[in-house]
Amino acid sequence: MPNQLALLEQAQHTLVDLAIKFGPKVVVAIVILAAGYYAGRWVGKVLDHWLDRLHLEPPVRLLLVRLARLVVLGLFLIMALQNLGVDLLPLLAGLSVAGAGVALAMQGVLGNLAAGLTIIFTRPFRVGEYVSMVGVEGEVEAIDLFSTKLSHPDRSVVVVPNRKIVGEILHNYGQIRQLDLSVAIARSDDLERALAAIHDVVKANPRVLAEPAYIVGVASLADKTISIAIKPWVKVPDFLPAGAEINRAVVEKLTAAGVDYPGAAREIRLVGALPR
Repeated sequence: MPNQLALLEQAQHTLVDLAIKFGPKVVVAIVILAAGYYAGRWVGKVLDHWLDRLHLEPPVRLLLVRLARLVVLGLFLIMALQNLGVDLLPLLAGLSVAGAGVALAMQGVLGNLAAGLTIIFTRPFRVGEYVSMVGVEGEVEAIDLFSTKLSHPDRSVVVVPNRKIVGEILHNYGQIRQLDLSVAIARSDDLERALAAIHDVVKANPRVLAEPAYIVGVASLADKTISIAIKPWVKVPDFLPAGAEINRAVVEKLTAAGVDYPGAAREIRLVGALPR
């Protein structure tokens, strides 16, 4: 029993000595960390307000704000550890080795992140534009840090990793597209009347843009037909509906005007001797 009391008394004295020795340092370290937390929030708000003026994409703004907060908090954490007398060299060496291992294991993810930042800062395309890249095409629905989403008229979504985009050939149609329609009429028909009817159809369609100007004209000549090209400009979401509407209206207009649609000519050849 006396031995146990002696051990308890010794432990009590040890705790008191540690509290006297490290207590003020711990309190100061806590104050430093609290100051770092609030300083990080303040820096994040200031940076977010400044980035908002640059019209950066939301994912980039969020990433930069979080990085700024972490950097500020990290600096204050180093100050707190130094105040406690912690040797930072072995700690930094260990973190470097761990960071190298994590980077090696996540090189695909980090590659997508780097490519995403490249896309967002260089802006080869934006949300709402129609693009064709790496064998797929569609309207850009979202640009994230790790991937880009393309939407199709059938409401399907294609998710493309950003590292597959950077460094590849990309065709950006922008926010408007040009329809490539055509209609064939007989050579015997009145060409001017057919062209006038098609002009009326294109001008009457509300989806067709005034600028750039549309094109209607003779595209090619065949033995019995004349092919007329119809190339109006429309917004990306109107591409398919406008094409269907113009095709139908052209058929109705030309039919009402008495313009003939010649059928495809077929040549039949008999090979071999005729039976006797």
